[in-house]
Amino acid sequence: MEAMLMLLTVALALLVFLSAASFRRGSKLAGDTRRAHPATTTTIQVRDAAVARRMIFDDADSFSNHPAAPFPVDLDAGHHKTTSINSAPYGPLWRALRRNLTAGVLHPSRLVPLLAPLHRAAAAALVANLNSSLVTGAGVVAVVVVRDALYDAVFGVTARLCFGDDDALGGGGGAGERAMREALREFFHSGIDAGVLARSRAARLLRWRQWRYLAGTRRRLAELFAPAIIAARRRSRCRAGGVRSYVDTLLDVCVPAGESAVDRRRELRDDEIVRLVWEFLGAGTETVVACVEWTLARLVASPEVQDKLRRELIDGTTGGDHRDMPPYLRAVILESLRLHPPVPFILRDAVIGPDRRAEPPPPPDGSPSPVRFTFMAEEIGRDGKAWKDPEEFIPERFLTGGEGEDVGPVPGTKEIKMMPFNWAPPDGGGVGVDLTATHALFIKVMASPLRARITPRKEMLAR
Repeated sequence: MEAMLMLLTVALALLVFLSAASFRRGSKLAGDTRRAHPATTTTIQVRDAAVARRMIFDDADSFSNHPAAPFPVDLDAGHHKTTSINSAPYGPLWRALRRNLTAGVLHPSRLVPLLAPLHRAAAAALVANLNSSLVTGAGVVAVVVVRDALYDAVFGVTARLCFGDDDALGGGGGAGERAMREALREFFHSGIDAGVLARSRAARLLRWRQWRYLAGTRRRLAELFAPAIIAARRRSRCRAGGVRSYVDTLLDVCVPAGESAVDRRRELRDDEIVRLVWEFLGAGTETVVACVEWTLARLVASPEVQDKLRRELIDGTTGGDHRDMPPYLRAVILESLRLHPPVPFILRDAVIGPDRRAEPPPPPDGSPSPVRFTFMAEEIGRDGKAWKDPEEFIPERFLTGGEGEDVGPVPGTKEIKMMPFNWAPPDGGGVGVDLTATHALFIKVMASPLRARITPRKEMLAR
């Protein structure tokens, strides 16, 4: 009995020690998060399209700031602070990063010639992947998880825009690309509730494996992306001209060293490049995959729409740019984006001044607390005041003479009826890239009819 009591005492002391260590480590990792997200932060949801238009365009200076810490856990804890286009405050740094992306990578004169062969290869690989997965070794038709094949195809395009040729991705074998793809997909689809872990000490102790996974995110990203960044740096030194990747532009860009545009300028650190690369790969892959997946689901449920779309694609000719997209395909994609925006809600921070007017928030020093504005993009796209039968999938509404004839994926300055992407002044950024990728994939996939097969949930889980 005495020995058992001693063991219990040791176990209790060990538990207290581990709890204290977890709290200290958690305080370090979540400390900046608590300052950026104080308990008194007010959240306002914007569901009205007219109100959203006034905030986006009439008061753009006040509502252009992304949240200072969009992720509940500070992944930079213990390291130099890094930022991205979606987390930098609206100012000189944001403009420098945004200008580099739009002018150096997303400009049509640079992008369109590069995308065409990449999209053809990705579409061909997608169809081949789906066909090879349809039949098992015994000749039995199998159930295919379309998302996996889509993710592989879209990530391949995004990775080459980001890093360049196969050498920068670890050689022609594809090992480096696969490692990046799996790490990215695992992070975005891990199912970890980072918000709970950031708020609760008990949750960090009970879910210590999840906490350790998040805490090691930055290190894993650096290990994955560092070889490609080093290869890009060597490539830029050895040759001039040619097609420049996103990483090539990041190696050359100079950003303000301080808060003012007149401050001296500096090059980006490698850890900052890693953060921007992670953002580029995630945004460029997840949005396209979500759009294609939802659209395919809608086409399977609407055979008459699918037949009409197939006839248009078989009978017509198409170009490589989203501006040359066949009209009914464009209508189908826009209707899918209206009902299922890849970014269902958009966050902006502002400070309400003494005169009750919104102002850009100051640097995140904890005071005053910004107000979090959440634009409910999915609800705005389904507003019954803007659309007839807003819950129905009716692509014809975007054709000539329809109620959405003049509506596009980027919010309009006079009227907003849908806002499926994370808008940023003064343009839509990579929206054209997303639509072009969706266009290219559909032209190949729709060569054969899509058929639904009902599969019991337990069979899908077993796979």
